[in-house]
Amino acid sequence: METRKQVLGEEHPDSLTSMGNLASTYYNQGRWKEAQELEELVLETRKRVLGEEHPDSLTGMVNLASTYCRQGRLEEAEVLEVLVMETRKRVLGKEHLDSLAAMANLAVTYSKRGRSKEAEELEVLVMETKKRVLGEEHPDSLTTMANLALTFHEQGRWKEAEELQVLVMKTEKRVLGEEHPDSLTSMANLAATYKYQGRWKEAEGLEELVMETRKRVLGEKHPDSLTSMGNLAVTYCSQGRLKEAVKVMVPVIKARMRVFGEELRTCLGAWPT
Repeated sequence: METRKQVLGEEHPDSLTSMGNLASTYYNQGRWKEAQELEELVLETRKRVLGEEHPDSLTGMVNLASTYCRQGRLEEAEVLEVLVMETRKRVLGKEHLDSLAAMANLAVTYSKRGRSKEAEELEVLVMETKKRVLGEEHPDSLTTMANLALTFHEQGRWKEAEELQVLVMKTEKRVLGEEHPDSLTSMANLAATYKYQGRWKEAEGLEELVMETRKRVLGEKHPDSLTSMGNLAVTYCSQGRLKEAVKVMVPVIKARMRVFGEELRTCLGAWPT
């Protein structure tokens, strides 16, 4: 990135691509603020140089919206995602894969904001189109099925959620492998559905497998590993296994303190010892 900026200039497409790649690495490390700052700079430059409807500008909006979602800034993410979706549908057509991806991203944000009916309508449309165009086992089709299952989950439709999640998980493990991030996410989602049905043992088995795999593949301090440890601790607590829960949760709290510092320490100060 630094070499390209020096040789080509900060606004050259290759320089912007390098900045975007670095932002992606920050994102994957859970360094949301650093990712956000780079993505905003890349997006503003691309919009000014290339125009708002250029594919690179739209990709920049998608990346920034994803980072906003991670930061809990859902309203800002939605604004960007609606703009991307409408532009892609108008320019590329409703069944273009980029248009469908934009619809799927917006549906996820709707779901996170509690607008489950709007999310479901988009997800069903995207799922049926992708299954018809790409096939039922294509990773994009499976991702859309998983998103629809999460919407069912949030609506309390546990059986429908479980049926979709089991199908997605089995297919991803066969097609992508058991250690693929998508397979692990599907296992974690299914475990959550089991928990809401009071099926603690089934949830625990999946969560332990996900946690150990993520710790081995991603490292113990990766955000996804920490999330898995937290999920398992909750499952232990729900079964009255408090010592096991504490053992799993202490490394999570320490890691969060290192990342968020005194702000989190203040929040935890009210916890009983």
